[in-house]
Amino acid sequence: MAQIVVYGVDAVLRKRVGALSDAIHSAAIEALGLPGDKRFHRFVPLERELFLAPPDRSDDYTIVEVSLFAGRSADVKKRFLRLLSERVSALGIAPADLEVTLTETPRENWLIRGLPADELTLPYRVALS
Repeated sequence: MAQIVVYGVDAVLRKRVGALSDAIHSAAIEALGLPGDKRFHRFVPLERELFLAPPDRSDDYTIVEVSLFAGRSADVKKRFLRLLSERVSALGIAPADLEVTLTETPRENWLIRGLPADELTLPYRVALS
């Protein structure tokens, strides 16, 4: 499972929601082993004056925050980051304009469908190496 939040400049981000969501989701399926039908993305378009960034970032500057279950190896997470970078670059967003953070959380810290996630049987593997 992963919960994904994407931040960007309003006028730019709104035009790319579908393509960005597809790029993120396809990388998550391929590298993290997420099921295709489990897409949990939220897009947060911000007015330019509320989205402060260093001067070397363009209006395409995009931040992706991924909260995911703990248990994947460093190699798996790096593969996801590389795939995501490639797919976002294909949309015309320069590597310098993309920042991604992965935050791993133990399953007992998630509530899904009314139960702690460590009490659920998931249809996919989390511990990937």
